[in-house]
Amino acid sequence: MSQLKISHRIKNTLTNLLLILCIGPLCWSQKTKVQKPNVVLIYADDLGRGMLGSYGQKMLTTPNIDKLATEGMQFERAYGAMYCAPARASLLTGMHDCHGGDAMTIIKAGIYKELDNGLTFDEIKAKIHKVALPAKKDEVFLGEVAQKAGYTTGQFGKLEWGFATTPQRMERHGWDHHFGYYDHVRCHGFYPPFLFEDGKKIDIPGNTHIDCAKTTEYNSPENFEERWNMEGKAVYSEHIIMDKMLAFMNANNPKKTDKPFFLYFPTQLPHGPTMVPEVHPELANNPNLTQWEKEYASMVKMLDDDVGRIYNKLEEMGVLDNTIIVFTSDNGHEIYYPEEGRTSKNNVNIKGEEFDNITTRFNSKVTGDIFDGNDGMSGKKRDNWEGGVRVPLFWNWKNQIKPATVSNQMVSNYDFLNTLAEIVGTPQVREKDGISYAKVLFGGKPKLRNYTVYSSKMGPALVTQEGWKLRYYLKEDVFQLYYLPEDYEEVKDLAKEHPEKTEKLKAILYKECNENWQNGIGPIQKRV
Repeated sequence: MSQLKISHRIKNTLTNLLLILCIGPLCWSQKTKVQKPNVVLIYADDLGRGMLGSYGQKMLTTPNIDKLATEGMQFERAYGAMYCAPARASLLTGMHDCHGGDAMTIIKAGIYKELDNGLTFDEIKAKIHKVALPAKKDEVFLGEVAQKAGYTTGQFGKLEWGFATTPQRMERHGWDHHFGYYDHVRCHGFYPPFLFEDGKKIDIPGNTHIDCAKTTEYNSPENFEERWNMEGKAVYSEHIIMDKMLAFMNANNPKKTDKPFFLYFPTQLPHGPTMVPEVHPELANNPNLTQWEKEYASMVKMLDDDVGRIYNKLEEMGVLDNTIIVFTSDNGHEIYYPEEGRTSKNNVNIKGEEFDNITTRFNSKVTGDIFDGNDGMSGKKRDNWEGGVRVPLFWNWKNQIKPATVSNQMVSNYDFLNTLAEIVGTPQVREKDGISYAKVLFGGKPKLRNYTVYSSKMGPALVTQEGWKLRYYLKEDVFQLYYLPEDYEEVKDLAKEHPEKTEKLKAILYKECNENWQNGIGPIQKRV
């Protein structure tokens, strides 16, 4: 055979191999002008998965969020973290929250109440940076992954790292543009007198409450009057944040810029205290709900309406077919509508009896939660029961992710960084805890992580791919073992029946906590 024919055959073989490798949605070639997909990550706040129609909610409808599931993939074994700040730190770093140390330094909230009231902006930034510098040079964050892949990045809403931040930290985490809050305390009110845009203070005329009009988490006639006294409450925060975000999408339309965008939307909704500018029309005449429950449900409805606005904007821009929409939440459900004799909050049942969190624990039945916000699971926000950390998760990409698909793949919010890296075509960040599950989105088989780890106010926990769960209640020095596929509510402790498995998982969990069980109660908050 001539050298020319051999060379021709080798060339054909290499060409065919490249075609095989590039079949499917994970391959984009700039030479053929196939553009990488835009990515929109919607990050709800304290939204238990039971609040959504796709997970069984009956008291209200969530058609726009449910649409992401019916047109895409819904995950049954998705994990967030125990509460706001550790969840966001895990999401942005790709690391779980049991390591301890300075990697996930959380600043105590509240310092921005002193802005122009004793401290200048520069003084506040300097105080925060004394405690927590933006980051080490070699650290990689979620926004950076997109930036390195050629994306324009934007973050809108609640601060992306708790509980107080600065423009320098936001930029270091990879955001080209950002708008919203810089302080977690202020996020608990919905009428801020100012927010921040790309490091500059933006005053909001008509909002006059220094605490952003925060109310209490307990109902009373006085609280009702305070909630509905609209003096100094001209602009609801979700509305102005949405307007800014939709404007960002329009200005960065890839059809105009030839550059994809990555949009991160950590909304305040439906984190309490409960407050809305109006009760949603769907709920106004619902005889099953109290006034306060209607107001809380209206926050969920507003979020659902805004998901619809985002979806419609992408359609209007002509980029819906090439945009991935991800919807999830930071942690499990929380009760922001307790009423005496009806719904209990904190660590007691409807009769006021305290849970021991070993044999008795929070669930919707014993606390009277009409919404069943934790979807029948034990526990809520801050707990290491499943209801505290299992979250809703949908991935939607028209004509790429198979519609109406339900996945039992166990994934965590700290997997998102490397999942995004695979989708946008950058190398995996090997030193991260999280691994990519991108292949499962497109019908493939991803590499499986053997277990998921998370912290809680009770102590750390570990869940294996097979469904074995070890939880540690640090206060009582109690380890419990559950087999979740047969025990959804975590009521049958198998630790004594399976001592070897219990000891094996204890050893793994201890190692993941950097051999210090105190790390399992989450990152330490530092004062500025």
